[in-house]
Amino acid sequence: MLTRTTAMLMLLATTATSAMAQQTDISIGMVLEPPNLDPTAGAAAAIDEVVYANVFEGLTRFGRDGQIEPLLATGWEVSEDGLTWTFDLHDEVTFHDGTTMDAEDVVFALDRARAEDSTNAQKVLFEGIERVEALDPTTVRITLTQPNGNLPFNLAWGDAVIVAPESAENNATDPVGTGPFRFETWAQGDSVTLARYDDYWGEAPALESATFRFISDPNAAFAAMMAGDIDAFPNFPAPETLASFEADPRFSVIVGSTEGETILAINNANVKDIRVRKAIAHAIDRQAIIDGAMFGYGTPIGTHFAPHNPDYVDLTGMSAYDPERSRELLSEAGASDLSLHLALPPPSYARRGGEIVASQLRDVGIETEVTNVEWAQWLEQVFNGHDFDLTIVSHTEPMDINIYGRPDYYFGYDDPDFQDMMARLEATAEPVERSAILREAQEKIASDYVNAYLFQLAKTGVADARIEGLWENAPTQANDLTGVRWTE
Repeated sequence: MLTRTTAMLMLLATTATSAMAQQTDISIGMVLEPPNLDPTAGAAAAIDEVVYANVFEGLTRFGRDGQIEPLLATGWEVSEDGLTWTFDLHDEVTFHDGTTMDAEDVVFALDRARAEDSTNAQKVLFEGIERVEALDPTTVRITLTQPNGNLPFNLAWGDAVIVAPESAENNATDPVGTGPFRFETWAQGDSVTLARYDDYWGEAPALESATFRFISDPNAAFAAMMAGDIDAFPNFPAPETLASFEADPRFSVIVGSTEGETILAINNANVKDIRVRKAIAHAIDRQAIIDGAMFGYGTPIGTHFAPHNPDYVDLTGMSAYDPERSRELLSEAGASDLSLHLALPPPSYARRGGEIVASQLRDVGIETEVTNVEWAQWLEQVFNGHDFDLTIVSHTEPMDINIYGRPDYYFGYDDPDFQDMMARLEATAEPVERSAILREAQEKIASDYVNAYLFQLAKTGVADARIEGLWENAPTQANDLTGVRWTE
C-alpha cells in the first residue's frame, strides 16, 4: 500500500511539475507599431496584426488557409435574386466590457462603416449594402442594391468587425471587441499586451496573455530572438539571418506566402505620361531587388494580384527589365532629365529595396531623391496627402485589385473602363465570369503601367520551436493567436 501511495504521489508531482512548466504567455515581435487599435478606422496593416481574430471579430473571418469561415454568424441564407442575405448569430456573446452583442450591434457596426462620414479605410466593401436590419436579437438581414456573391468575403475583413455603440468611439486607444483576448495595456513605442477574456463565447485559447513588441530594426529583431526576449516573430525583418535560426534547434523557421503585392507605386497625377511610367517599369530588375533586399525570398509579379490565386495572370514579360528600352521611352517623352522623389516607409523591403530601385532608375537617367519616412508620416503625406512621386509599399489586403477603381486612391489612377470592370465584378456571382473579369483587370492595369510591380512578399517567420499553431501563410494581415500554444 505504501509503495502504491508513493508511486501515485510521484506521478502527481511529475504531473504538477509538467503543468507548471507549461507556458501560457507569449511575446510576439512586430516591425511596425500600429497608429491606433481600431481596424474600422485605419489603413495600417499593423492594426489587424494585433487585433484581428484576437480582440475583434466579424460575422465571418479568414481561416488560416484563406477560406471564408463563419464566426459571429453561425451561417446564412441568400434569397433567389441574390439581394437578401440573412445571417444567424451566436447567442450569449458579450463584448469585453460585459455588454451583450446582438443583432442591433451588427446593424450599428455596418451602418457606421458605410456611413457618409465614415473613416473606414475600406468603405468600398459596404457600398453595395442598401440596408441592415435586426429581425430579432440573433438574426440580421442585409439587403443589397445588386447581387454580390462576395459579401461573406467582404465581411471577413478587419474593417468589417462588429463594434458596440457604447465603446466604438474609444476603440482607437481602448479597443473593446468580442474576441478571445481583451485589451490590457499599450506602452506607446514599445508594446501592446492582451489578456485572455474569461467570458469568451467560443473555445478558450490556450494562451493567457500575449504581448506584441515593436522592433523595427532588423539587427535588434535578430538579437531579441536569439536572446529569447521574443518568442516568435511571424514577419521577421531580417531574412538574411534565417539560416542561423534554421541551424539552431531552439527555433523553427516558418516560410509561407502572403497577400502582399509589393509595388513601386507611382503618383499618376504627377507622372501622367504613360511612356514615363513604362520607362520606370522597364528600368526595374525585379530579381535583383528580391535577391538584394529580400535575400531571395519573394516571387516576381507583373500586376497587382497574388501568384497563388487561381485567377493570376503572369504579366511580368510586359515590364521585363530592359534599361535600353527605358532610355528610349524617356527620350520619346522628352523626359531625359527627369527627377523624382522616392518616399520610403520603415519596412526593410521598402528601405533596402528602395536603394536598389533608386540605383536602377539613376542608371537609365531618372534622378531619384530618396527620403525615409516613418509610418505615421507615410500615411499622412503619401497615402492621405498624395504628396509623392514614387513610394514602395506592400499591399497586404486580400484580393484588393479593386483599389484601382478608386480615382481618389493614393496613386491617382482614374480610368472609367477599369471602374466599369469593377462594377461588373461586384455585380457578378458566377465564378467563370468573375475569373474572366479579374484576368481582364490584371491586364488593364499592367498595360496602363499604373505602377511598377515588384514582387509578392514572402512570409518569413521565426519562432521558438516549442510553439505550435502560428500561421504559415498570411491570407490576411493578422497574427491569429486563437490556436497558438506551447507544446512543453
